[in-house]
Amino acid sequence: MHPLLRFTLDLFDQNQAVAQVNQSPLATKTIVDAPAPKGLVSARTATHAEPDAAWAQASFRHPRASRELRLGAVVVAYEFKRGQRRSIGFSVGPDGLAVRAPKWVPLYEVDAALQAKSPWILRKLQETRERHARLAEHVIAWHDGASLPFLGHMVTVRLDPQHRYGGAGAVLVEAAAANAMLPPDADANGALAHTPDRVLYVSLAHSASPDQIRDVVQAWLMRQARRIFQERLDHFAALLGVQWKKLSLSNAGTRWGSARIDGAIRLNWRLVHCKMSVLDYVVAHELSHLRVMDHSPRFWDTVASVVPDYAAQRRQLKDEAPPRWDR
Repeated sequence: MHPLLRFTLDLFDQNQAVAQVNQSPLATKTIVDAPAPKGLVSARTATHAEPDAAWAQASFRHPRASRELRLGAVVVAYEFKRGQRRSIGFSVGPDGLAVRAPKWVPLYEVDAALQAKSPWILRKLQETRERHARLAEHVIAWHDGASLPFLGHMVTVRLDPQHRYGGAGAVLVEAAAANAMLPPDADANGALAHTPDRVLYVSLAHSASPDQIRDVVQAWLMRQARRIFQERLDHFAALLGVQWKKLSLSNAGTRWGSARIDGAIRLNWRLVHCKMSVLDYVVAHELSHLRVMDHSPRFWDTVASVVPDYAAQRRQLKDEAPPRWDR
């Protein structure tokens, strides 16, 4: 369908919808009368004379929202785009709901599809909101004694101005080994009585700033990430019968990896916070794209051939995402 014609029809559909709302008894009453599900905020007192109020009080709002719809007791403002597609597609990400539709599908069919999928959409939106609330609570504060996960195990950061465990930078030491190396008169800063099994010693003075501590720890983590990624890429590449050419470390906010047909792989260095099984899933996922460059059933069969429990690892990556860094 010609884009101009589709745009005209979209305008007609939206105007028709507005006219129906204005004629409805609900047009001058509260849009949502039913109680919202637990944990959700219902939209209130939105009339046809106050569209901005309705928009601002949407329970879930995508930052690039262009349309909104009431799903049950909740108003959802979502990003809507048209493209070369065969069907209507939905995705729920950190920003909220995004909807993609073929150019020929009228808006009322999009709305009907959203209503049909409303239980799934609302569940995913709420899960995403709760996950980000948990992440917001886990922000690494950089100081002597800070803790962070490394390969799924908690590590305590200790400042080591005497360089007891090596030269400049940082070194990971098992707590028992570190205790054996401490002098008998070790002060409180060297005591390990209340630390976990692993300690990351950072060769900085106790007066080091949070930025200095963060930068040294990040450099160490990135070195570990490159080493571990290369090892796991070689391991799974042999199993899948593919060959990767180049590894780049990513610092993306929401994307864990990507693969190009030429064998270039990008992996988020923050994956070293995760358990090795989760890290392996992401590595195998990206390498599988060198055989199947989409997310078809054949692709997931390829992933399952080397990571049979990939679905569980994928869920864990979503539910237990690494902590945010206070930068």
